[in-house]
Amino acid sequence: MINMNDWVIGQIQSLNRIAVPIMTHPGIEMIGKTVKEAVQNGKIHAQAIKKLTEVYPVAAKTVIMDLTLEAEAFGCRIEFPENDMPHILGRLVSNADDIENLQVPDLKTGRVQEYILANKLTVENTSDKPVLAGAIGPFSLAGRLFDMSEIMVACYMEPEAITCLLEKCTSFIKNYCVELKRIGCSGVVIAEPAAGLLSNEDCQYFSSEYVKQIVEAVQDDNFIVVLHNCGNNGHCTEAMLNTGAKALHFGNAIDMVETLQYCPKDRLIMGNVDPVGVMKMRSSQEVKEYVSDLLHKTAQFGNFVLSTGCDLPPHVPTENVSAFFEALHEFNQAQVEEHEA
Repeated sequence: MINMNDWVIGQIQSLNRIAVPIMTHPGIEMIGKTVKEAVQNGKIHAQAIKKLTEVYPVAAKTVIMDLTLEAEAFGCRIEFPENDMPHILGRLVSNADDIENLQVPDLKTGRVQEYILANKLTVENTSDKPVLAGAIGPFSLAGRLFDMSEIMVACYMEPEAITCLLEKCTSFIKNYCVELKRIGCSGVVIAEPAAGLLSNEDCQYFSSEYVKQIVEAVQDDNFIVVLHNCGNNGHCTEAMLNTGAKALHFGNAIDMVETLQYCPKDRLIMGNVDPVGVMKMRSSQEVKEYVSDLLHKTAQFGNFVLSTGCDLPPHVPTENVSAFFEALHEFNQAQVEEHEA
C-alpha cells in the first residue's frame, strides 16, 4: 500500500516532473479492442490499462473517465457506440416527485461491478505506482439524471428538489468510492465538469459542499481525491479548493500559471494539455513543443503535475502520445543537468 501523503510530498519536493495523463483509449486500441468492449468488460478495461502503462512512463494508472456509469446505475438508458464513449438517452427525473421517489442504487446495478473489477485487477497488477480510480461528481451526475439545461434553471426555481437529488447522488458516489478504496485503489479522480457552468458561489453550494462529504469519507494517508473540473475557466477554483481534495485537475480552459499562483503549494495541481485541440489534432512535433512550453512556464511550481486537460478521446495518434512523454523526458533531463552544473 502506497502512503499517498508521502507520495504527494515526494512529487512536490522532486526536481523531476511527473505525468499523470487521463488516458485509456490508446491502450484499448493497442490490444485490438473497441471502446464498447472496454466499458462493458472489466477484464478488457484492465488489459488496456496494463498495456498502456507498459508502453508509456505514467506516474499513476488511471481508468476511463466514463460519465455514464453512475447515471446508468440510477436507471438512465445508455447507448453504446462501438468506438466512442457511451452516452445517455433522455432524462430520468423531471420534477420534485420523481426525485423524491428516486432510489439510491446499490453497487451491483448497471456496469458498476465491471468497473470495480477493472480497478481491482489493475491494483493486483501494480506494485510501484498509485492506481487512481474514477467517479463522476455529484452535480455532474445530478445534471445527467435531470438534464443539464433543466438543472441550471431548477437550481434557482426548485433548490430544495435539487438539494434532495444531490444528496442521493452523493450517497451513491460515496459508497462507490468507499468500495474503490477497499479494493486497494490509491485514490479517485472525481470528474465534476458540469460545476464549471456555475458561479463560484453556486459551485460551492451545489457541488463543493457535496464533494467535500466524499473527501471527508475516503481521503486519508493512503487514499487521495483528485477533483477534476474542465469546465472551470478560473472562476470557481476557490470552490474547488474548499472541497479539501488533495489534488485538483484542470482543463485547457484555464491559465495554468495563474492557477498555480493562486493554489496552495501543498496541493497537487494537474493539467492541462488540450486532449482534442492539441493531443489529437496537432502534429507530434507541435505536441512536443506545446508540452515543452507548458513545462517551462510552470517550472517554478513543484506541485505541478503534467496531465491532459481531460480524458484522451479515441484515435489520438500514438506518435502524439510519445511526443508528450518525450517533452517531459527532455525537460527533466535539462533540469538535472542545470542542477548539477
